[in-house]
Amino acid sequence: MPMWMVLGLLLMYLALTANLEVSNLVLGLLIAGGLTLLMQPRRGRFNLRRLPRAVLAVGQYALIVVYDAIKSGLAMARIILDPALPIKPGIIAIPSGCSSELATALSAHSITLAPGEMVIEISEDGVMYTHTMDVTHAAEYVADAQRLRRELLGDIFV
Repeated sequence: MPMWMVLGLLLMYLALTANLEVSNLVLGLLIAGGLTLLMQPRRGRFNLRRLPRAVLAVGQYALIVVYDAIKSGLAMARIILDPALPIKPGIIAIPSGCSSELATALSAHSITLAPGEMVIEISEDGVMYTHTMDVTHAAEYVADAQRLRRELLGDIFV
């Protein structure tokens, strides 16, 4: 178990909780150790030259998630306020195309954060079955959005 990772997660936990009591230190150490064991980092995968690109990709990914949430929220508000309630709900299949399960899970979570969309299942081959409130324009939007998410997640996790 890499101690640098445990220490980094412990420091992040302590910074977020702002509590330096002994019981919180022990809890933070248990959480950091457990997360490190779950992530099981491989030796030799960390490349310092990749770090700026990964940090930039994290920032871009966060901005895209926020933008999608705002855009979907406004679209849902328009649908809800329309007396005719113009919806055509349905389930669409979105191939994740991500190389890792963690990247697929993050992609599914970012889709679910957008109002009006929810990933209800992820198949063994990484296809995300997503319920959407309006499937009329979903097919054209989904391919571009997932391609961008896949590229950014690839920069983060490769």
